[in-house]
Amino acid sequence: MKLKRFLLRYYPPGIILEYEKGGALKTKSIDLLDLSPETDTEELISEIRKSEPLITASRVDQVKLLILRLQEKLGQQDNRRFYLFKALQAHILPLTNVAFNKSGSRFITGSYDRTCKIWDTASGEELHTLEGHRNVVYAITFNNPYGDKIATGSFDKTCRLWSVETGKCFHTFRGHTAEIVCLAFNPQSTLVATGSMDTTAKLWDIQTGEEVSTLTVWEAASGKCMATLAGHEDEVLDVCFDYTGQLIATASADGTARVYSAASYQCISRLESHEGEISKICFNAQGSRVLTASADKTARLWDVQSGVCLQVLEGHTDEIFSSAFNYEGDTIITGSKDNTCRIWR
Repeated sequence: MKLKRFLLRYYPPGIILEYEKGGALKTKSIDLLDLSPETDTEELISEIRKSEPLITASRVDQVKLLILRLQEKLGQQDNRRFYLFKALQAHILPLTNVAFNKSGSRFITGSYDRTCKIWDTASGEELHTLEGHRNVVYAITFNNPYGDKIATGSFDKTCRLWSVETGKCFHTFRGHTAEIVCLAFNPQSTLVATGSMDTTAKLWDIQTGEEVSTLTVWEAASGKCMATLAGHEDEVLDVCFDYTGQLIATASADGTARVYSAASYQCISRLESHEGEISKICFNAQGSRVLTASADKTARLWDVQSGVCLQVLEGHTDEIFSSAFNYEGDTIITGSKDNTCRIWR
């Protein structure tokens, strides 16, 4: 094996090794999920070298420089306030979901009007309208980090795969017997997973358009229940992990949100001040902030550790169904029942 170069990953913190083996170019990652500005770099490098033979003595200075850059990034204070940048009359019916590509240069919106639209973030220009679904377009996502494809899941029981550049539909995945309510690409962007109200999940090959498998008693590792995160007084409407997998956030119809430790399962903070149910919750990439979308017509920005509400994003005239950060955490999109989306910077 021959190390070719290093790539830096800020969120979650890590170093990607690009190396040559048997004439083929491959990558592997050194995850530094517990890295902090106070971490002893010499000690950390020593630990890395014990488990990673590609990090030779001649590469130590490079690795140290990369770790120092990561520590500098982690140490930056996040006191940003967001202001309305653009309000877009996005659809003729309410929005269901919004999502960014990794760079944040483009975002997509799904709607009850049966379409998904691709937008340029900086200009607010509509780039493409993805038409073809016969019912509500509910679940939408880019194939990040690549960002050249979009998957849409609909109440018409189908999932569609689209080109970001042309808006062309590559495949229509048929097989579910009820509404598709969630979907995701695998990290390699070779498969799409869809989850449906028919109580199954399916995996699809994005090259051939064929179904790979149906998941009906399926498991991650053992499939056993590890813990029950208790405390909400009504339905839990959304759940998400932070980028490191160390925190879990929940949003509830009781009008509150909570942040839990994924290690201890203890509640770290309670997010309370919304005056209606919270339908969506997400972390920024840094894991320091949580964003919530609510039926009270506001989205709110929270400090993860203290649970303090840092900012209320107001202006929508109806329920906010969805909200999202871009990867850098410096732009927010909100999508509402008022048929508009708003860009905040």
